[in-house]
Amino acid sequence: MPSTSRTEELPTLAAAARQTPRVALRWISEPDCEEELTHAELLDQAGRAAAALTRLGVRAGDRVAVHLPLIPESVIATLACGRLDVVRSTLPVGLRVHELRERLAGMDAKVLITADGDWRCGEPQSLKPLIDRALAGSTRIPKVLVVHRLARPVSWTPGRDLWWHEQLAAAPADAQ
Repeated sequence: MPSTSRTEELPTLAAAARQTPRVALRWISEPDCEEELTHAELLDQAGRAAAALTRLGVRAGDRVAVHLPLIPESVIATLACGRLDVVRSTLPVGLRVHELRERLAGMDAKVLITADGDWRCGEPQSLKPLIDRALAGSTRIPKVLVVHRLARPVSWTPGRDLWWHEQLAAAPADAQ
């Protein structure tokens, strides 16, 4: 009778996902732009985002505030937070400045992830200025990662604000 024990290792889900170029995320934006990420690309971006958050001092148990529209980076941020065992606190995009200020005040987040803007009903809508006004006079959020989505000028606070794409590009390809 043959042995029922197996000596070979079974592949992990992450290893299998990296080998198969299947689409994991398909996103269609309002101005008719489509983005697709394979499982491998999604895992790579999540690893890079986790490494970027780690470089910014985020550790297990910390809180990361996420103020993103429905874009691929929102999924990537969620996966990165899960990898680090941090609490992802969602700030809905529709909140007003005073509502953002109230939620941020009691959150004690190490990092806030937002976007420069989004498209609504065919029109570009700025998001970063709302965050800037909500954070005015506060040093409670030490770093703000900004996802670049609109081709327009962005208000910037040196030392606090960082581009998402630059932080992910600085992470090693096999991060986390």
